[in-house]
Amino acid sequence: MWERTGGLTGLIQSSLPPTVLVITNLWWGLYPAIVIAAGTGLLVTLARVVRRQPLRPAFGGFVGVAISGMLAARSGEARDFFLADIWWYFLASVVLVISILLRRPLVGVFWSATQGVGMWWRRDRPSLRRYDIATAVLAVVFAARFVVLRWFYEHNEVGWLTFSKIAMSYPLWAVALVVVLWAVRHADHRLGYCRSR
Repeated sequence: MWERTGGLTGLIQSSLPPTVLVITNLWWGLYPAIVIAAGTGLLVTLARVVRRQPLRPAFGGFVGVAISGMLAARSGEARDFFLADIWWYFLASVVLVISILLRRPLVGVFWSATQGVGMWWRRDRPSLRRYDIATAVLAVVFAARFVVLRWFYEHNEVGWLTFSKIAMSYPLWAVALVVVLWAVRHADHRLGYCRSR
């Protein structure tokens, strides 16, 4: 997960557009700030192309910056640069909770799909419970980011929106990753046990 999100370089690169937006908004106003933030996202993407690094983190970030920039430009408010992220966090947490209620926790579903082992774990209570827990932790991560960013959004604290978006990123994902790995390793162990019986 760390590598797929770009590692430390990905963290720095994904932090650049919103940071640039806040700084340039203070100096030159919103519309130049949006253009410069979008340009920063494009430069990050091009730099990864030139260095032959994985494009997923940069491309996803650039698309996010473009959408965020359009929302801010339409409303004329810098805080709307964060609106897409805020509602994405809300939607993700709701989908994760629904997957648990439907007895198809998404951590288990995605892991099964990538490993091609089927969803046998739905009939194995210990594995299902651990996938429920891992999916619930991810839901809490998204919900926490939604609540904090939404609060700063409502109070029009653009600087704090940027800070909290960055500060809550990898620390929370690190905790979630530990829980996901715990669930996956247990399920893999259970799969071997069930096959040997």
